[in-house]
Amino acid sequence: MANTVYSNFYLENEIEDQYASHLDLQNFFKVDNTLEGTAGMDKKINVYSGANGAQKLAQGVGNTQTIGVSYTPKTYTITLAQSRFEYYDEEAMTDPMLVPAGIQYMGVNMFNTVNADVYAELANTTQTVTLGTSGYFGAFADAVAMMNIENLDDVTINAFVSASDLAAIRKGLKDTLQYVEAFARTGYVGTVCGVNVYTKKDATQGTIYVAANDAVTVFNKRGMEIESLVQGTRGATEANTRLNTIFARKYYVAALTDATKVVAIS
Repeated sequence: MANTVYSNFYLENEIEDQYASHLDLQNFFKVDNTLEGTAGMDKKINVYSGANGAQKLAQGVGNTQTIGVSYTPKTYTITLAQSRFEYYDEEAMTDPMLVPAGIQYMGVNMFNTVNADVYAELANTTQTVTLGTSGYFGAFADAVAMMNIENLDDVTINAFVSASDLAAIRKGLKDTLQYVEAFARTGYVGTVCGVNVYTKKDATQGTIYVAANDAVTVFNKRGMEIESLVQGTRGATEANTRLNTIFARKYYVAALTDATKVVAIS
């Protein structure tokens, strides 16, 4: 009985869809699909930062400071993320869901790989808020205020926290959230001061990164590159053992393009 052949076009679309929809990428970073080049090539990116120039003035006194926005050119190296999935003809014939499941996890793994680089870029922020006597609620409020965003309704702001930090936030906000029904059942912390809180198991303990969704840009080479070794494309050894291999590749660069939109709480 012959195994079902999956075309590269089918595989590319399926993995690309999983990569894009595992979580809404736009909730975490800005996507730019204009990247050109291959792994190891350099891409120069302007990273913007700003200086606060707002002052409280008495009558007849003018500003002595000016709000300034500057940029620093930085060079990033294009990254290649690749995942591999292998299965035997007999496995696919026994379980028809095996290959679709493998394709799904290839897309998920691609997302996780890119997301790790995004998190690393957030760690490059120089804006910090100290967790003091005002507690977590005050720290989140100060972090959002530091971003100096005029209309918060147009921006999604997220925070990535470790599991232990999430527990500390829940305890710290117990009086603030005591009337939220979900808090009584699960220790709910969905949002704090309008910031969506996400638990990231490999997040740095003791540091919470609060970031707008346009702080980091992922320059993406459009289209998932697929190489599938199935049926007639297999080598002699693979054909003899009926082993199929699917490779998925994605070229990208994750860069902190707006340093004013990230604040670290520690």
